[in-house]
Amino acid sequence: MVEGLVDRLAQILPGGKGVWVPMDHGISGYPEKGLEQMDEVVSSCISGGADAIVLQKGALSHYVDQTGWGNFVCHVSVSTVNAGPRDQYKVRVANAEECLIRGANAVSAQINLGDENEPEMIEDMGMLTSEAMALGLPTLGMIYPRGPHLKIAESDITRGVAHAARVAWELGCDIVKVPWTGDVESFKLVCQAVPIPVFISGGPRGISFNDLLQIVELSMVSGGSGVCIGRQVFGANDPESCIRALRAVVHDGETAVNASKLLER
Repeated sequence: MVEGLVDRLAQILPGGKGVWVPMDHGISGYPEKGLEQMDEVVSSCISGGADAIVLQKGALSHYVDQTGWGNFVCHVSVSTVNAGPRDQYKVRVANAEECLIRGANAVSAQINLGDENEPEMIEDMGMLTSEAMALGLPTLGMIYPRGPHLKIAESDITRGVAHAARVAWELGCDIVKVPWTGDVESFKLVCQAVPIPVFISGGPRGISFNDLLQIVELSMVSGGSGVCIGRQVFGANDPESCIRALRAVVHDGETAVNASKLLER
């Protein structure tokens, strides 16, 4: 493994597990609940014990300077709600070297499988992992099976999520973020498909945080390695307590019921 990569992975993935918070949503559409007070949210997530925070490059530079914290991940994929039929085409806006110069400890990019522009996103991810490997930077792949051209076999109970994880690994990502598949049986197949840590995203919209903790518990039982959850954390009234509860499940092996008590203090 390239020099520096092991140490960086250990820093943002202690014990092979992670509670990561993506806050790149403001570039896609704004206002975004919680991100209007981003200084407070970033501070709360760090205080709560987040293992990493994912930001776009401008915000990353700002918060590296403001906090001196070393666990920021630079997300290099962008689209906005104004792009019409191409709003799911994530274009690349930075290379790994720039991310490192700005203070990132890892890089991240997104592929939407089944999108019209899937080939371009795959090419961008492949280039990013090559650049990052040479610099000893870990790469997170956010891979979502969601486009109109998605082809899923009838026998695939993961509904394309195992394939998504496989895409990340075979393109050279060190960690992959995918949607929760809905049950332990199917998510086990996702985790078994790759030898890299598998994170889940925030789950179905509109669920309670207690319900989310139950999903996180099930994902860990299935072989998952943690979470990369944004809106459910930064949009909460108390992001710090949310992080502590997530850490209890991911790092301490607590049940969702016990972890939820941290939200009541």
